[in-house]
Amino acid sequence: MASINQVKIFAGTSSEYLAKEIAQYFGKELGSTTIQRFSDGEISPSFDESIRGCDVFLIQSTFPPADNLLELLLMIDAARRASAHYVTVVIPYFGYSRQDRKDKPRVGIGAKLIANLLTAAGADRLMTVDLHAGQIQGFFDFPVDHLEGTAIFVPYLKSLGLDNILFASPDVGGVVRTRNIAKFFNAEMVICDKHRKRANEVASMQLIGDVTGADVVLVDDLIDTGGTMCKAAQLIMDKGAKSVRAIVTHAVLSGNAYENISNSVLTELVVTNTIPSKQECDKIKVLSVAQLFAKAIGRIRDHESISSLFIKQ
Repeated sequence: MASINQVKIFAGTSSEYLAKEIAQYFGKELGSTTIQRFSDGEISPSFDESIRGCDVFLIQSTFPPADNLLELLLMIDAARRASAHYVTVVIPYFGYSRQDRKDKPRVGIGAKLIANLLTAAGADRLMTVDLHAGQIQGFFDFPVDHLEGTAIFVPYLKSLGLDNILFASPDVGGVVRTRNIAKFFNAEMVICDKHRKRANEVASMQLIGDVTGADVVLVDDLIDTGGTMCKAAQLIMDKGAKSVRAIVTHAVLSGNAYENISNSVLTELVVTNTIPSKQECDKIKVLSVAQLFAKAIGRIRDHESISSLFIKQ
């Protein structure tokens, strides 16, 4: 049997709240670090305990500001220079994942750039959940453990006991994601076909499919301003649905998002805690990904299959 090195879990500043919960489920104390900041804002992280020969897990989502990403890169570099045996970056929300291809001339591919930076810093493995596009895994030349939010959302939806559940994709690009979760309920799906003039602004939207009398669940990987989601929800209710709610893994929620959601026809917006909540909202329910990540870390430690964490139909 392969030898098992000591596991140590550390948190970046932006994800300490989640890392503490993950460490608790895993059964270990969160490792101690010091994040020093010079007067000009320059970051200098250090580990306050030996990590020589250890399997190190660094937990940090890379949502803005860019300091979150830079802090993670510096922590990876510090771990390598402190002779860690293996460095796994746990990025619950993988920032810049929306920039995964050249969709118009003269633009960068941000997701690939972030992959290159993580590789250059010395990461050995990536663990994340619900990437914006699954093919981003191919940007890395080391293993990627791509966990699925279905493990959290499916049990919650089943607990609601909805009579006539039907799933909806807020755009054509989310059809595969929506179909994958609909199969656990043997349910049908519909599509909201949208047209954008510019980012974060929907020009028009139409519904493909029948939602009459259905309890509709919108499915997406992230919600930013909430404009698309709220417009899709209104369209679905206008077409005769009984109720509409949304399940979204990453609650970016920028701009007027909280106001948009509060004023929408959504019964509830169910999200995870990959990104910390900015404010309270009666319509938003937060589910934790901590136990899912803790189980995945345990399976990596024991050299076991990660796929056992995926819900089987």
